[in-house]
Amino acid sequence: MDVSVVVLAAGQGSRMKSSLPKVLHKLAGQPLCAHVVNTARQFSNDINMVVGHGAELVKEHFADQSVKFCTQAEQLGTGHAVAQALPNLSKEGVVLVLYGDVPLTKPDTLQALINQVSDTSMGLLSVLVKDPTGYGRIVRDQHGLISAIVEHKDANPAQLKINEVNSGIIAVPAWALHDWLPLLRTNNAQGEYYLTDLIEMAVAKGVSVKTVHPVHEEETLGVNNRLQLAELERWHQLQIAKSLMEEGVTVLDPNRIDVRGELTIGQDCIIDVNCVFEGKVNLAQNVVVGPNCVIKNTTIGEGTVIEANTMIDDSVIGEGATIGPFARIRPGTELADGTKVGNFVETKKSKIGRGSKVNHLSYIGDTEIGEQSNIGAGTITCNYDGVNKFKTQIGSRAFVGSNSTLIAPVVIEDGAFVGAGSVITKTATANQLTVGRARQVTLSHWQKPTKQTK
Repeated sequence: MDVSVVVLAAGQGSRMKSSLPKVLHKLAGQPLCAHVVNTARQFSNDINMVVGHGAELVKEHFADQSVKFCTQAEQLGTGHAVAQALPNLSKEGVVLVLYGDVPLTKPDTLQALINQVSDTSMGLLSVLVKDPTGYGRIVRDQHGLISAIVEHKDANPAQLKINEVNSGIIAVPAWALHDWLPLLRTNNAQGEYYLTDLIEMAVAKGVSVKTVHPVHEEETLGVNNRLQLAELERWHQLQIAKSLMEEGVTVLDPNRIDVRGELTIGQDCIIDVNCVFEGKVNLAQNVVVGPNCVIKNTTIGEGTVIEANTMIDDSVIGEGATIGPFARIRPGTELADGTKVGNFVETKKSKIGRGSKVNHLSYIGDTEIGEQSNIGAGTITCNYDGVNKFKTQIGSRAFVGSNSTLIAPVVIEDGAFVGAGSVITKTATANQLTVGRARQVTLSHWQKPTKQTK
């Protein structure tokens, strides 16, 4: 059967104490509701999001993602929220109801839920918890069949002892949703239209309610405040760390890694503590990432070593390279095999050829360096005149002495040797020594300054 998805994302989230809509707060680098939509995409292209508080911001985030929006002007309960999407929904197939602040439900769990639905049955995701406070209780009859869901504020003392609770996530025959939502009433402690009342309607109509339990309770947890967001973040990151280790990666402390995007990683890699991976990152086999590194949208070749406290962004790193410690590799950098970029070196929009080295305290921007060249400590490329950027071209087997300033546009030819402390404004000729220093003089009659008395 075709599946339509309704994502409820209209709540204010007042306990977040934020001007940002709750569903746009981030977990693992993505808004909460983006996790939900990405999961929903695995079942359906018909995704309907019910928005309310901060609706324009939510719409803006999904502007190019073919999400249909429905506005809930007043928050009158979950049943009322789903009803806003009803005009968009077919009367055939299955409707899956998800929540924009419940980000970590696994696709396998939802598929199992969808599989429970037929013309005469619906699926309900329930979970057994140690502390059911605040949750709707799953009430079963003497035969173990679900008869109703009772919200916490409406539950009697016996029902309050039930520890099987409602996650809120359901899969329903579309015809039933169209027939039953208009029948919801507000005769409850909250004065709201409860989506959970569909359970009693289903039982009354002879539609069986079949439950599915998630592997982990965390799959059903929503986010209501920043503490819950942090707790869910750490659980999620721990699952990622466990998965990496199962695939042959050494994660030195599974509690101190953050993957905020898509990390593809080869066997026998080593990830030290407090590393952050953002966007799409690909590490080949035997890559070592030292502590406190941040790597974004980057591909790193086999056997490369990233030393501590290094930042790499939107770059391509070859095999057997060494980077850092304390290096900053900015967007557009391409480091070939066997290169070395050392401590306190910054690169930007530059290509550094095989075996070349930029070891210490340098800035290399808008530059191409050939193979087996050496850039001495403190060398900078002056690529910006305040308005325009210019290119520096350094050939292969060149040697640039320490504390040199290369003023672009400029060419250092193959095999050129630039003396330390030079300011280079013209081509440095191949296989020759070029020195661009001010003449050193000693002033014999110079007088040391003295402090003037007032």
